[in-house]
Amino acid sequence: MTTAHINAIGTAVPRHDIHARFIGLADRLLEGDASRRIFRRMAGLAGIEHRWSFLEPADDDDFEAADREGFYRLGAFPGTAQRMERFETQGVKLCEEAVRALGENEDVQSATHLLLVSCTGFVAPGIDQMLIDSFGLDPGLERTAIGFMGCSAAINAIRLANHIVRSEPAARVLMVNIELCSLHLQETRELERLLSGLLFGDGCAAAMISSDARGIALRDFRTVTIPESAHLITWRIGDQGFEMHLSGEVPQRLAKALDAERLRNDRDGILRGEPAESYDLWAVHPGGRTILDAVERGLGLEADALGRSRSVLRDFGNMSSATLMFVLARMVTAGDAGRGVAMAFGPGLVAETFRFDLGDVGKGHG
Repeated sequence: MTTAHINAIGTAVPRHDIHARFIGLADRLLEGDASRRIFRRMAGLAGIEHRWSFLEPADDDDFEAADREGFYRLGAFPGTAQRMERFETQGVKLCEEAVRALGENEDVQSATHLLLVSCTGFVAPGIDQMLIDSFGLDPGLERTAIGFMGCSAAINAIRLANHIVRSEPAARVLMVNIELCSLHLQETRELERLLSGLLFGDGCAAAMISSDARGIALRDFRTVTIPESAHLITWRIGDQGFEMHLSGEVPQRLAKALDAERLRNDRDGILRGEPAESYDLWAVHPGGRTILDAVERGLGLEADALGRSRSVLRDFGNMSSATLMFVLARMVTAGDAGRGVAMAFGPGLVAETFRFDLGDVGKGHG
């Protein structure tokens, strides 16, 4: 049976750090000293130092807008149509940068399939078609757009690439995850919604997936849906951009569900009947510090097991579906090796997972 590999990952973020500016903006939007104190305390505990956007933050003494050009002017935030226009123009630029970051050793023009993943924008003709023009790809290659599946969509796309390569061993799948989360800033005075906005930034990842035996070897995939949890994460298209609801119950429900997985641990579960300590690497989507804490607690992991995920959260925040690819890229760059589990969470509430081998596999066997 052919084994698919993620041969290379290229990543890109815009150049403007918006994290500090957002904290200052929330200070002005919130009403009451108690709400401001809670927000500041949570911001300090978030484990995030930087988040990036194509929009340049306004000066600290500008009380009229969040950004220098006034796209987010207080009292006049843009509608969904204006935000999608920016997705079209700015999204393709970041995608091109990520694809170039794959490096000269990756023959992008040999791609036979193109997967475009996003939950933060829509446009047709799509960014996938724009990339065909940008890089001179075969206009007859097979294209698939995976949209609106949230933070876990990277694993859905990797699973699809795995199916393609296993059925067509000569296939070379170019996967691009583009998320411009800063397009969906909401003008609100609700503490919970502002705390959700504290997490997200822009980012893009490109990956080449093929049967070439180099990089990250893909093994089996599993999906787990937590019963009666559909209301905990929602993502809907509104008149003023896309509107997210992220319940504070999510970490507790995840920890409880993962603890149950660990205890039952049969061959159909996330751990495939093996103890958590038998895995060397954990590539977990850093949806937030409390999400990573919940995974660590639920699976009984050692304190440093999620170090790569925490470092990505610190440096970039949550970039929705692109974030897991940044974690995997950091593992490859650092020379990590062994058997691993990748995991990401999204609306449903679902946990999408797969097992992988990277480098010199240490414990056990594949």
